[in-house]
Amino acid sequence: MPNRRHFITSLLAALGGSVYAASGRAKTLVLQSAWDTVNIGDIGHTPGTLRIIEEHLPGLKVVLWAMKLDERVTAMLQRRFPKVEILQGNLFKDGDKDRRLQEAVKNCDLFIRNSGMGQDITFMQFCRKHGRPYGLFGQSYFPSMTEGEGADERRDLLNHAAFIYTRETKTLDILRNGGVKTSMLEFGPDGCFGIDVRDDERGLATMKKLGLEERRFITLQLRTNTAKLPGVDDTRTPKLNPLHPTPQQQADDERRAAKYRELVTLWVQKTGHKVLIAPEVKKEMEHNKRLIHDPLPPEIRKHVVNLEYFWNADEAASVFARAHTVVCHEPHSPIIALANGTPIIHTYSEFHSPKCWMFKDIGLPEWLLEMDETPVEKMAETLFAIDADHAAAQAKVKQAMAYVHQCFAGSMKHVQGLL
Repeated sequence: MPNRRHFITSLLAALGGSVYAASGRAKTLVLQSAWDTVNIGDIGHTPGTLRIIEEHLPGLKVVLWAMKLDERVTAMLQRRFPKVEILQGNLFKDGDKDRRLQEAVKNCDLFIRNSGMGQDITFMQFCRKHGRPYGLFGQSYFPSMTEGEGADERRDLLNHAAFIYTRETKTLDILRNGGVKTSMLEFGPDGCFGIDVRDDERGLATMKKLGLEERRFITLQLRTNTAKLPGVDDTRTPKLNPLHPTPQQQADDERRAAKYRELVTLWVQKTGHKVLIAPEVKKEMEHNKRLIHDPLPPEIRKHVVNLEYFWNADEAASVFARAHTVVCHEPHSPIIALANGTPIIHTYSEFHSPKCWMFKDIGLPEWLLEMDETPVEKMAETLFAIDADHAAAQAKVKQAMAYVHQCFAGSMKHVQGLL
């Protein structure tokens, strides 16, 4: 009888491709991801994309090049993906970790940069130098990627990618209009949509401690003009996390927080249900308490709870799965909520990046509200429309996620063809 590897190889060949080389060696994919540990979106990209690869490319050897890890994120990834090899290091340094990483990339069959916003090109330079094919999965870019000094090199590197999937069509237009002509340049959702890790033990304990009942609370988080870390300024343009916010930026934070406070008040007054101020980004916890929770009148504040510690993406997923609606100025709490069947409202600010448009691109434009231009009455109307027929809102989530997974299937079929 043929052995298991031969059977899988034959089956995948019949389906249109194999993830095994002619020698029988499993082909290898290196995934650059795990951007940070202080943002559940930067955590969530990794298990989401690993799940999609696992689902569509069984038998493929996957090496994760993790940019940042801590104990709990590492433990979560190892529990869910025990076969994935995790490496760290730098492509241009000479330590032991760096050399192991470099050898993995030099010998891989495909390199993928996972979903994100960074405009780094060094991975493309390294892969091209060593003749390794590379692709970009669920990317967003500012127009500066194809403009200004160095644009010709950046454009050339993008043109030599095996594929570029942009997580919203705004970036797709930016690249196309900027002269990028990669053979596969299409829309492809953020990998975080694939997330399936849950920590129900911690999530349920958190809900019990905070007095949150299933589907009877909303969650909320504001993004502020404040530094990512003490003493560290954001060097990107436009500056997204200023170390020294201007008076105008501080006024913007106050004005946006006032809208959220009014929305919270309307929700509590109409439903009597609770609100969880739930962090997507660790640095926002103190600012959301200061700007939203603490200024509320006592009769409203008693219905609002502020999470006092920064959670991992799997615990957040467990809580979001049981929320009524996730309202967030950031985009990845909504993504994790949708992946777990929960309606969302993304009150976006496009200057943070074009990634906000991915919700429109997957069929949810009515839940995408610009933070500054949308009156709080419209935010409340959208929230209470979800409340009025929650089953219909959940069906809308299901439809959007079906489209997301249809897109993932298409992109993975292309990756399989490359392998």
